[in-house]
Amino acid sequence: MSATLSSVAAYAGVSTSTASRALSGHPAVLPSTRARVEAAAAALQYQPNRMASALRTRRSGLIGLVVNNLRNATFHTIAETLQNWGAGQGYQVLVCTTGGDPAREAAFLHTARTHHFDGLVVAGSGANTDLVNTLVTDGRAVVTMNREVPGSLAPSVMSDYRTSARLATEHLLALGHERIGVVEGRADVTSGRLSDAGFRDAMRAAGVPVSPQLVACGPFVVDFGQQAAAALLRLPEPPTALLVTNHEASLGVLQVIAATKVPVPERLSVVCTEDEPAWAWWTPQITTVDNRADLLAERAAAVLLAQLVGAESAYPVSREELVEPALVERASTAPPA
Repeated sequence: MSATLSSVAAYAGVSTSTASRALSGHPAVLPSTRARVEAAAAALQYQPNRMASALRTRRSGLIGLVVNNLRNATFHTIAETLQNWGAGQGYQVLVCTTGGDPAREAAFLHTARTHHFDGLVVAGSGANTDLVNTLVTDGRAVVTMNREVPGSLAPSVMSDYRTSARLATEHLLALGHERIGVVEGRADVTSGRLSDAGFRDAMRAAGVPVSPQLVACGPFVVDFGQQAAAALLRLPEPPTALLVTNHEASLGVLQVIAATKVPVPERLSVVCTEDEPAWAWWTPQITTVDNRADLLAERAAAVLLAQLVGAESAYPVSREELVEPALVERASTAPPA
């Protein structure tokens, strides 16, 4: 005869409701109690009906995470950090990669709603405001990241892209560079628009004009980085420094620099934004502005948990939190020749 929830509760010495909460990963259950109930369930070979439980309680023990990809070090760190957090809180974190496609993102958000996910972290396209707001009004815990979601009711935790580009540009200006090239994302994307603004803020404050031919703006792909770097280095008067705020394009930029054998930093100083392990292994090591992806994920988890346990007053729905970046000086930057 199959074990029932009641028999598990009796075996563990708790009420049926406590056993149910423990097995669903409810954060209010003490870890010791959860362990006792889980041991009882294992001993009795109890198999809960997760779908029925979710329909009955509107809680599934599931958290959804939407990211554009897992190649980007920031998304990779966010996914790992949130999955570790979820394991400690009794939640399973399911990751969906969308390639930045709003339609694929929408399909996952529909699935999350249908299956009563307890919460969502959306570090995605910046679209699907209506779906995000529907999840919020349904009582789901939702946090947005990576890009602004115009009109969203969910709190957001984002990298301070504007400050990141400003810090990098100020570093190059302080070294004496004025002819600074920049490879950035499209203006219709949050990081592209704000990074461009930070670059121009620093140039304006220093009284250095921005040359349009030194600004390459395009999609978040390696190929664009290759094309942009090749075009900038072919100019009759190439830049003495290069700032790459389009993270996905950065590998393409560095490939072209290596292939053309431009001496770094003797002839060209290079700064990338969004740090990742490879930049410390490159030759020479790459100066970066670290967006502190682990801290981004930790802040998002704190905001999410506040909603899950009913402590929303600590994180008002309208809250927008920016995580301050940090300049990491390495060997790829030096005064111009």
